[in-house]
Amino acid sequence: MKKLLALLMATLAFTACSQRENPLLTESTAPFGAPEFSQIKSTDYLPAFEEAFKQQKAEFDEIANNTEEPTYANVIDALESSGKLLSKVSGIFYNVNETDADDIMRETEKKVSTMETDHSAYMTQNEKLFQRVKALYDNKANLNLTREQEMVLDKYYRMFVRGGALLDDAQKKKLVELNKELSLATIQFGENSLAETNAFTLLITDKKDLAGLPDDVMSAAQERAEAAGKKGWLFTLQKPSWEPFLKYADNRELRKQMYLAYTHRGNNNNNNDNKAVIKKILELRLQIAKLFGFNNFAEYQLEDKMAKTPEAAYDMLMKIWKPAIEQAKKERDDLQKLMNESGVEGKLEAWDWWYYAEKLRQQRFAFDEAQIKPYFSLENVRKGVFMVANKLYGVTFKPLRLAGTIAKDNEMKSQMPDVYHPEVSCFEVLDSDGKHLALYYTDYFPRETKRAGAWMNNIYEAGHVGTLDQDPMIVNVCNFTPPTGDMPSLLNIDEARTLFHEFGHATHGFLTKCKYPSVSGTSVARDFVELPSQVLEHWAVEPEVMKQFAFHYKTGEVIPDSLITKMQAASSFNTGFETTELVAASLLDLEYHMQNNYTNFEANAFEQSVADKLGLIPEIAFRYRGTYFNHIFSGGYAAGYYSYLWAEVLDADAFEAYKESGNVMNEEIGRRFRTNILEKGGGEDPMELYRAFRGADPNPDALLKGRGLK
Repeated sequence: MKKLLALLMATLAFTACSQRENPLLTESTAPFGAPEFSQIKSTDYLPAFEEAFKQQKAEFDEIANNTEEPTYANVIDALESSGKLLSKVSGIFYNVNETDADDIMRETEKKVSTMETDHSAYMTQNEKLFQRVKALYDNKANLNLTREQEMVLDKYYRMFVRGGALLDDAQKKKLVELNKELSLATIQFGENSLAETNAFTLLITDKKDLAGLPDDVMSAAQERAEAAGKKGWLFTLQKPSWEPFLKYADNRELRKQMYLAYTHRGNNNNNNDNKAVIKKILELRLQIAKLFGFNNFAEYQLEDKMAKTPEAAYDMLMKIWKPAIEQAKKERDDLQKLMNESGVEGKLEAWDWWYYAEKLRQQRFAFDEAQIKPYFSLENVRKGVFMVANKLYGVTFKPLRLAGTIAKDNEMKSQMPDVYHPEVSCFEVLDSDGKHLALYYTDYFPRETKRAGAWMNNIYEAGHVGTLDQDPMIVNVCNFTPPTGDMPSLLNIDEARTLFHEFGHATHGFLTKCKYPSVSGTSVARDFVELPSQVLEHWAVEPEVMKQFAFHYKTGEVIPDSLITKMQAASSFNTGFETTELVAASLLDLEYHMQNNYTNFEANAFEQSVADKLGLIPEIAFRYRGTYFNHIFSGGYAAGYYSYLWAEVLDADAFEAYKESGNVMNEEIGRRFRTNILEKGGGEDPMELYRAFRGADPNPDALLKGRGLK
């Protein structure tokens, strides 16, 4: 009887399961059509991708086989509005996969990467479809197109060419194979990097080894240990953990242990070692570049960027490198002197730099970054960036769901968008006239399932063309110091600037007025995309702005002028170090991708040869060493990490416009930036957009002056 009952229950469970609809394949009933994350299972993604690819392939066939004369509407508009399901599934999957993935999703990613390569080739190597696009491209001067439509058409033509449309059959087949291998290799790099970050922990059980560390850092380490079921204080390779440890811990040997663990990720000759993966990725990229007639991957990658050539990007970096490394050497000598005067003999090492730089900062300016943190609670900083966006761009933010909020009744549930993790918040972005612009999600704290760093993603991209009518849904993901006990999340200056930075990307996404997804929001040249994010960082540390959001989390006291003065005085301190490690990483990236032969390539030897060529001093490492350089080996910045500095030339000059007006909250200039930069996306040439905003080409002197190097 018991067996019969068990069999019946299993049958009913199977029937119920088989009748369940895949939520990714049904229309969302949530507010604004937002994703219903809690309804989605990891096993839903693969069948949803399969169906989405199938649907868009049918749409490609319909466009290609249309017997009518090619028109912009029946070719480009049709392509832009195709693949709605694929965009939906991809947007949800890749966001969750980067922030809260499980083993099923990781395996799904590998399968989908191969499917995506085949799918892309299905479109770009479809001869009939290409001929319809080419017919429009060849006749575009007579089509009476808007500037945005021209940019979209150009982008599609390049996409087809880069997809192999002009290659012969053997080359087309080779390209697909190379892209599949490359996709899997970049996934492997990212998995190895995450595993290496999670693998190391430093457990301290003797309190004297914590000497020098601030109370909030020790409290966070203690909570981390308790969460891991251990007694003591636990430190990890997540930035909110390792950075203050290197900056404040008196124990030099433990600093060395932490530093070496951080800088040797992916370089430990174990199952997660990335050296061979780097070589494979570089070889595959070179083969792809040569298929299209380029000498190296950097040439291939920069052809349609603002810089145009790797030589132009390299020259720009070297103009910054020379004053930066000279300043860094002076800083090294100062730190060496301080270390020896404090009773520590011998040579300053890389794991000493943060520690003695902080000591020297306090000595010279009576300023400790820990003094700032009580005024920079996460909630206050977010209110600050919302206030700046309201003043400059006229937008407001309505909280729909704050982290940790649980809907308690059906009415409340109907008004609260779903989230993929309890730490995620959601806001509605409203224009000055009250019109809905976007949904904006925030996800701020480290998790073992989340990759390191900070970024902005489009969950759903904006698009209003053909049958597509979609407002943007955007997420900012960060890894900030989490709250501990009754203490809220308190940000250091770098973290506050990061919040403003990623929010700047978000404004680019939710203020777009482009109709076409291909050029809306952040769909711009890689060396232009960092302008809206980097320029917004300036407001995070502007005195008059801070006084409107930086309030002590306990007393409510506004940040005092004396502390702001100290912070400003110290703002150009250690910039030789900071600029050197950033420029060095940018040059390393270009050097990797400017090679035309990797036969004898060995990652560590190559990296050292670049350091020697540049004259990089041993006390400073590349900001990202090759084996954990996710931006270029598992992200979208290959041969493009220079973009941060290229864009900094633009953002420093752009901020000068506000300074010159005498009012950094100048609404007229803010609206001009919105109209000419944020709303236009990639709908016009980026330099044309910048000139329309600024009235002139950018002046690089502002960057050197801003970094205290001129």
